[in-house]
Amino acid sequence: MRAIQIDGYKKGEVTVALRQVDMPQVGDNDVLVKVKTAAVNPLDLLIAHGDVKLVVPYKFPLTMGNEMVGVVERVGAKVNNFEVGNRVFARLPLQRIGAFAEYVAVDAEALAIVPEYLTDEEAAAIPLTALTAEQALDLLHLKTNSSLFISGGSGSFGAMAIPLSAARGLKVITSGGVEAKERTLALGADRFFDYRTEDYTEHLRDVDGAIDSLGDKELPRLFSILRQGATVVSLRGMPNGSFAKTFGLPLWKQWLFKLVGLKNERMAARKGQKYHFIFVTSDGKQLQRAASILEKCNVRPAVGNVYSLEQAEEALRDVAAGSKKGKVIIKL
Repeated sequence: MRAIQIDGYKKGEVTVALRQVDMPQVGDNDVLVKVKTAAVNPLDLLIAHGDVKLVVPYKFPLTMGNEMVGVVERVGAKVNNFEVGNRVFARLPLQRIGAFAEYVAVDAEALAIVPEYLTDEEAAAIPLTALTAEQALDLLHLKTNSSLFISGGSGSFGAMAIPLSAARGLKVITSGGVEAKERTLALGADRFFDYRTEDYTEHLRDVDGAIDSLGDKELPRLFSILRQGATVVSLRGMPNGSFAKTFGLPLWKQWLFKLVGLKNERMAARKGQKYHFIFVTSDGKQLQRAASILEKCNVRPAVGNVYSLEQAEEALRDVAAGSKKGKVIIKL
């Protein structure tokens, strides 16, 4: 089969190779999926650059790609919840990525059935962001009617996180570009701040929780609007010790991440608040629950440029340039 691979970590522009490789081996708990579409993400660039090697060290040559949509071709001996012909999608398990290929063997626990209303291109844009939102919300432990602020919620992450948060009964406040205001409110946000003309820190106090999608520079502002004891979950801030411990990293990495995350933890401690970093993992059942909510809300992710497998390097450049049209897709 054909697959897109890299031979090592490299900073700067990513160079990939289109190769003929062996078909993946299918274990008893695996499902062989013929890939229809794969989404291209900033995470793919982070992996290729070596920026996440302390969290997940990969072996080379590495077939790239973290999320995909496909059709079940074969099921392992112990798999009884999927059958040949099912249209499925997944955020692939961290140690077994490889969506940029004609076939992939996936642990059945990572898979979910694609809702019928979604095209293959739309469906490929869901697993990473939907699972990130669900896992961030789980870390926040917010009760019904609690207030939640999502920084930069007018983009692709917000398109998943807002309806999923609203489905939990949360009052969602977010910020973003004014051109996305009506669309974002329609997804379930209760209040919207135009980041160009409005400073949300001047209007908000005692918010019950926050999800940060912008990074460390935004964290002081987020902590300032939260109530005593509230929690921030960051998608782009520094990892910390509690993340490393929960993730099961070796003790020396736990100490390292504790050190690099100390600044954010000290900032949180001033008001008895908490800081969490999240690195999304595969979870088929969680993805299926999220998909059912998105289907009820008729949420359709924005799809940007679509490339062939042969154009994978161009697709990665598109993501690196910060494509604004929507999720970049590779279609097989």
